[in-house]
This record gives sequence, C-alpha cells and structure tokens, in this order.
Amino acid sequence: MPSASDTDPRHVRRAVDRDIVRLALPALGALVVEPLFLLTDTALVGHLGATPLAAVGVASAVLQTVTGLLVFLAYATTPAVARALGSGDRRGAVHAGIDGMWLALALGVVLALVGWPLAGPLVDLFGATPGVSAAATAYLTVSLIGLPGILVVTASTGLFRGLQDTRTPLVVASVGFVANGLLNALLIYGFGWGVEGSAAGTVVVQWAMAAVYVGIAVRAARASGAPLRPGASGVVRALRSGAWLFLRTASLRVAMLATIATAAGLGTIGLATTQIGLTVFSTLAFALDALAIAGQALVGHALGARDAGRVRLVTGRLVVLGIVGGVLLGVLTAAASGVLGPVFSDSADVRAALPLVLVLIAVGLPVAGYVFVLDGVLIGAGDARYLALAGVVNLVVYLPLLWWLGDGLAALWAVFSFGYIGVRAVTLGVRAHRPGWIAAALAR
Repeated sequence: MPSASDTDPRHVRRAVDRDIVRLALPALGALVVEPLFLLTDTALVGHLGATPLAAVGVASAVLQTVTGLLVFLAYATTPAVARALGSGDRRGAVHAGIDGMWLALALGVVLALVGWPLAGPLVDLFGATPGVSAAATAYLTVSLIGLPGILVVTASTGLFRGLQDTRTPLVVASVGFVANGLLNALLIYGFGWGVEGSAAGTVVVQWAMAAVYVGIAVRAARASGAPLRPGASGVVRALRSGAWLFLRTASLRVAMLATIATAAGLGTIGLATTQIGLTVFSTLAFALDALAIAGQALVGHALGARDAGRVRLVTGRLVVLGIVGGVLLGVLTAAASGVLGPVFSDSADVRAALPLVLVLIAVGLPVAGYVFVLDGVLIGAGDARYLALAGVVNLVVYLPLLWWLGDGLAALWAVFSFGYIGVRAVTLGVRAHRPGWIAAALAR
C-alpha cells in the first residue's frame, strides 16, 4: 500500500519540484558551457587580428546554423528514451538512444562530405573581403571534419536526458570546454597554425567528447542487453520525428532572421541595439530552456509509465516555475537596463537606445517562460508534428506584424516580445491545455 506521504498532494508536488530542479540545474550548466566554446575561440583568435576574427565569425555563422537546425537529434531522442524508460524497458530506452546516435553519425558524415566542396561558395555569400573569405573557408573546411562528432554529442545528450541524467552531459561539456581552450591556445600560438589551429583543436575535442559518450553508451548497452547496431525502425522513427522538429526549429530561425533584417532597415544604431537585445534574450533563455529540458525528460518518462496524473502535475509545476522564473529574470533585467549599455557598446546612441529595448524584453519574459516550458512539455509528449505546424502559423502571424508595425526600435521589440512570443503562447497553450491532449499523447 502507498504511504500517506506518497498520496499527500503537497508531498507529491515537492517531489516533482525536486525532480525538476535535479534535471534543470545541470542542464542549465551544460547550456551555459556550450556558447563558451565559441567565446573561447573568438577570444583566442581575436589576438591574431581583425581578419582572422572576422573569418571565424563568418564560418561560425554557417556551422551554428547547421548545428542549430539539427538540434532535433537531441529533442527527438530525449522523449523516445524517456518514454521507454518510464515503461520499465531500459533496454529499449538505451537502444532508442543508440539509434539516435547512429542517425547523428550518418547525417554528420553526409553533411561533411557535401559541405567540403561548398565551403567556399557558402562563405562567399557573406560578401566579405578576399582575405576574410579565404581564412573563413579554411576554418570551415577543417571544422567540417568535426561535424559528425558534434552531432553524435548532440544525440548522446538526448540519450542521457531521456535516462533522467543531466549531470553526465554537464561533466563532459565542462571537461571539453577546458580541453578546447588549452588545445586551441597550443595550436594557434604554440604551433603557429592560426585560424586552422583553432578549428583543428575544436575538431579534436569534439571527436573526443563523442568518443566518451560512445564509450558510456556501449557500457549502458551491455548492462541492459541492448544491441549496438542500429534498428531500422528506430532510426526511421527518429528521422520522422526529427523532420517535424527540424521544421519547428527552422521557423524559429526564420523569425530571428526576419527580426534582424527588419532591424537592419532601422540603420546602424537600430541593428547594433537589436543585436545586443537578441544576445541578452538568448542568454536569459538558457535558464528557461533548462526547465524545458526537464519537461522533455519528465513528461516522456511519465507517459511511458502511463501516468496521466504525473504528466498533468509536471506540466502544471513547470508552467508555474516558468512564469515565476520569467518574472524574476524580468525584474533583474529591468533593474539592470540602465547600466548594461557600457558593457556592450561604446556608442552613446546605442547606450541611449538600449534601456527601452531591455525593458520591453523584461516585460515579455514571463510569457517567454510560459512558452519555453510548454515547448519542452510538448516535445516530451512527442507532439513534434503540432509544434512544426504551429511554428508555421506563428510565422504567418508574426511576419506581417513585423512588416506593418516594426518601423522603429521600440515598435520592433514590442512586436517581438508580445507579438511573436505572444502568438507562440497562444498556439502552445491551446494544445497543452486542451482536454484530452494527454490521452492523445498516451496513444502515440
């Protein structure tokens, strides 16, 4: 018989909150470490001169676009693994993760092979000077060798999140970050390899991280009796779910690019201020994304256990934490809005324009917290098709608003913070709060 504490609603809520924190805090740490790789490369290459630094910026834009669009390798793997684990099938859970890793390796090899001859033409699209283009092409060509490793790491992260383990990705990412900085410094300055040294060092670390994950996954497979070879049905299922999540992510990228393009029409000050605003917004999103990752893992696990009550409880607690987290981050952002200008720019005009942008971001953060956690909940529920279609609807609403109302920096950010984030809140909220959505998720 269950004990009184097992059935006491307050005890159950506290237990769910502990599970969320247990998963979200290490996930937040890993999310913070990821951009530090690029920041380290930027800092090290920056001392080589403006041309190498600009080259890394161009090449990184290409790489980040590719890896950002392929984040579905983690998002498709996490719920599949979590659902199998929740049903008591650890063997199936590990095998689902291994299927995701095989898919990541295959996609990485194909994209690297396709990318090598296209590296130069892709770089040329940016219209940089010949010196910058040549250095960017060299950096990108070397970096493509590590693309399969990056994608294997991405899928492996999904495996461990699904297994309710966000500490392992944090440890691997942290050690990788330190190794990346040391190795890049050695190759750039010790061996005198310049930008190619930066790319080569990162490639070595990416493959080393992938090897660590493969080793851990092999041990987990042997312990659970899961096969190491890919299962055709599992790979196809991951690819099908991933295709919808790819479309979802692409819609987010289009919205960001449209926002930047609109800001470009406002002049240099408007574009520079918007770039700072997007950087601040993306940084704040890490904390809220950590809750979304916890949602993916916990909702998938509860669905696997056929526990509709726990799905409902996890969703409710995440919504509360997401909104409260957004309020707290918003208060901090608004309080700091008047003093952050000198941190980001020496331009008096940018400093003058930035506080209003940051206040608009701050006011919209509670809604953003609601959006991010529901995004994680629906990913965990395997609702990839709806998320993709909702992403298209969001763009259909946002782009005309941006076109009609985004004539001015304050107007642009009001449209982004309340128009785009607001329509996402509506499309996600309609789904997550619809009666019967959990039953539909259980039937998938």
